[in-house]
Amino acid sequence: MHAPRSIVIVKLSAIGDVLHGVPVAVAAKRAFPDCRIGWVVEGRAADVLAGHPAIDHLFRMPRGWLKSAAQVLSLKRQLRAFAADVAVDLQGLLKSGVATWLSGAPIRIGHARPTSREHAWLAYTHPVDTTLTHVVERNCDLLSPLGVVATMPAFEMPHWPVSRLRMQHWLQSQRLGLPPAIINPGAGWRSKLWPAERFAAVARGLHRRDGIPSVVAWAGDVEKAAAEQIVAESLGAAILAPQTTLQDLGELARLAQVFISSDTGPLHLAAAVGTPCVGLFGPVPGSRNGPYGRQHVFVEPAAPLRPNWDDRKTDMLSMHGIEVDAVLAAVKNLRARSQAA
Repeated sequence: MHAPRSIVIVKLSAIGDVLHGVPVAVAAKRAFPDCRIGWVVEGRAADVLAGHPAIDHLFRMPRGWLKSAAQVLSLKRQLRAFAADVAVDLQGLLKSGVATWLSGAPIRIGHARPTSREHAWLAYTHPVDTTLTHVVERNCDLLSPLGVVATMPAFEMPHWPVSRLRMQHWLQSQRLGLPPAIINPGAGWRSKLWPAERFAAVARGLHRRDGIPSVVAWAGDVEKAAAEQIVAESLGAAILAPQTTLQDLGELARLAQVFISSDTGPLHLAAAVGTPCVGLFGPVPGSRNGPYGRQHVFVEPAAPLRPNWDDRKTDMLSMHGIEVDAVLAAVKNLRARSQAA
């Protein structure tokens, strides 16, 4: 086919899932440098895409837009004005399928069944049945109908200067001595939460063994309470992060030695900006959803503790199978690898 003049990517939410789609935009822009690339996204997830050099236009939609006829018509008008030659649905759900169809693109690509659900596949002219494992590589495989092979997926995340200065000034005011470890105790599912007391033990261990201070990130009242517990039980090894935007958090991660978190948006943001990450993965395999890139590692429980896929959101055992010593060993290995590079 001729090089497309415009491509629209559809990945509405959540933050980590949107970040897993960024290498698709990068690969498309590399393959077709003169192509305009748009992205349909919901809510706060748009903030991690703002300013990205591979993305020319963001279609920012409010959450729940599909329930509003006015919002649906508005999106249709915007997409038709963009006049995409190709639409790529990375999400594979009803709402993303609708957005893909609304684009009017003559070539509409998405995952084949059963990866695509809720009849989203009805919107596609080119369903793709991928055999790859990691979600980043699976997303990039959707470019195959365009003849694009992303052999080395990359994020190439933008810098956010205002957030950078804000986080630099805050860290300087804390007089920590060394770049910190960032601990992020939150998660979108209860099944992905690691006990706060174990995060506190990790902070104590890092400080005792390596002299590394920890900064505990949070978002919202529930996560703040967990973060405050970690700080209180760290015996001076950790401090509470200030309230941050996603861009603040991305720049704070860039200023850190390592980012430690379960499977959630902030972990994938830190990985995307290049901070070495230790991901804690219980109900979902790290090989599928782990922080993407060779500079990251993930820690998992013993295989018998992993739930069946259908039980991944309700499982309450697998994360408890991850031991503090295993996380501390992962950090040690990452630091040794970084120093040897």
